[in-house]
Amino acid sequence: MKVKKVWLDESQDSCIACGMCESIVSEVFEVSDKMHVIEGVDYSEFSDEIKEAVDSCPVNVIRCEEE
Repeated sequence: MKVKKVWLDESQDSCIACGMCESIVSEVFEVSDKMHVIEGVDYSEFSDEIKEAVDSCPVNVIRCEEE
């Protein structure tokens, strides 16, 4: 399945800006003081990498929705 939406779950404000997501798929994630999802990207092109970033996040704050 392809990813159609990606976001940061800010309910616990626990992103530690480790940069793991950006190192996996810099086309989708940008990390400065906190992770940001880059808008305007066709997330379906990076579905495998996004799922890897979700699974690799040490604080489990990245979410995605699949088609």
